[in-house]
Amino acid sequence: MQHRLERALDEFVQLNPGRDHLPDLGGDAIIVDALGKTYRDGTEAVGAVTFRVAAGECYGLLGPNGAGKSTTVGMLGTLVRPTSGRANVAGFDVVAQPRQVRRRIGFAMQEVGVDAFATARELLVLQGRLHGLPRGESAHRAELLLAIVDLAEASDKRLGEFSGGMQRRVDLAAALMHLPAVLFLDEPSEGLDPRAREAIWHALGRLRQQLRITVVLTTHYMDEANRLCDRLGIIDRGTIVAEDTPAALKASVGSDSLEDVYLRYTGHAFAPADGALVAMEQAA
Repeated sequence: MQHRLERALDEFVQLNPGRDHLPDLGGDAIIVDALGKTYRDGTEAVGAVTFRVAAGECYGLLGPNGAGKSTTVGMLGTLVRPTSGRANVAGFDVVAQPRQVRRRIGFAMQEVGVDAFATARELLVLQGRLHGLPRGESAHRAELLLAIVDLAEASDKRLGEFSGGMQRRVDLAAALMHLPAVLFLDEPSEGLDPRAREAIWHALGRLRQQLRITVVLTTHYMDEANRLCDRLGIIDRGTIVAEDTPAALKASVGSDSLEDVYLRYTGHAFAPADGALVAMEQAA
């Protein structure tokens, strides 16, 4: 089985992703400058966030639910229109050039939306066709990706029969059908049991290593941030309050715990809940 997975991954990597033709951004795949979102009722979901993500890097936005993580990636993925600031993704402005951005990104959202009556293979082929791939190429990529996420034997089962973890892996495969330069993952392991989370992390790690795609993920799980992210932006109330590698952030507060990092930089205490950040009252 392992040989089959490696062979599928090797073949998938040989497909032409077109990333060599992206504009020169000085090594950055994403540039975010004072990006913000305020809704009509006056609610400020995101303040003025500024950060850069290097090509091939995995950048994580770490914070509890409601901190502004999903809104931030929604703006970068052209799903939410910013009200201030600017952002370039894969060389294109997210407001002025949304179609060009969408052609170059994959997006796996927090809530998995699948047709329960479709099979995994049918869903991926449809995704490929929507991106303009010929039917034969779509079928070929679907076969490879299902092997890579270890679902080849379930490829012709209806998605309604899949567990939550299996559906997440199909969603990840669907986001990669068109070989995007940038992949957005919004809480990729939210609500999954430890075994399903490990399967998602393993598949993502293999794909990142071989395809050298840029990944931006949101999470409130400490172990997920440590395992997957090259750098982290600590986000609190719509503002990034600290940014560095996980190791450097922990060293900056003299601790081996990211909960301690969040406490130091935000002033908020957190209680562990299955390894996740859950906001409590502000620390004195």
